[in-house]
Amino acid sequence: MKSAEYVREPDRHLDRVASPLTTFIDTSGNYDGVEPVTAPLRMPTGIGSLDPVMEGGVPPGSIMLLLGDIGAGSFEFVYTSIINLAMLQRRDSQNPSLPSEILYITFTKMKEDVRREVGLSFDESLASELESDYVRFSDLSEQYFETSPVPNEWYTADDLITRLKRRSEHVSTLVQLSAVLESAPERSLIILDSLTELAVSYSDPTDWKELAAYLRGLQRITKRWNTTIYLLLTQGIIDRNRVQEIADIADSVILFRWEESVASRRQRVMFFEKFRGVMTHLEENDLVKFSIKISPALGYEVNNIRLII
Repeated sequence: MKSAEYVREPDRHLDRVASPLTTFIDTSGNYDGVEPVTAPLRMPTGIGSLDPVMEGGVPPGSIMLLLGDIGAGSFEFVYTSIINLAMLQRRDSQNPSLPSEILYITFTKMKEDVRREVGLSFDESLASELESDYVRFSDLSEQYFETSPVPNEWYTADDLITRLKRRSEHVSTLVQLSAVLESAPERSLIILDSLTELAVSYSDPTDWKELAAYLRGLQRITKRWNTTIYLLLTQGIIDRNRVQEIADIADSVILFRWEESVASRRQRVMFFEKFRGVMTHLEENDLVKFSIKISPALGYEVNNIRLII
């Protein structure tokens, strides 16, 4: 019996995202005794050069740790993902594989900061997709900065009475985060921008245990919600052992790094270090390396897929 062949669709256009139900095709023509199996409907990342490699997208209920060197492309990955998903949703709002909503949660940034950064990085035709009601922003900076030495005027326009009342009723950032997360419908895409800021503010040993337990609970509940979460974490800021603990909790770990090329030029690369439900379909050695291209017209693109031997 002939082995199944991996069929990869052309990957540069949004309309060509591979079907999540038909990626591996048995070309032998022999189906005797084979029961049809319907795979779980995967959620595309919206990055047309990547989704076919992952059999159409991300398994439902995945926490994805996006661990990146500074400037290596993790934020551009997220921006391109939400822009393209918003574009796909505008074209086909009934597509069942798309997220019900995109929820972008920030801890120190305003939504205007995110939109400004996207506008400076990408063409206006892409950046304008963030104006869609499909993408909802939630700013938790007031909770984050409330007990810090940062002057109130730097993060809020509220008057003194309102600030004092809020301080007397202060709840932790994690409690407020829970309320925001629970406001999202099932099968959403949620971005935490960024886990680095949370990890730094919970750096004391007791606080760290609280954050780690919270992330384990989040990893559990996302399965019930069928919701995908991008956790952005910058490499080199928190202790390596703590990074490993977060990686152990996450369903997926994608590394974004700078690498010297043959011509001694720096090049962005991306690695899959871990991906439950996906890694076994990539290669037996469980690591695949991608070279990355980021352009104003197309955003984040995956090129030159190759194995690390």
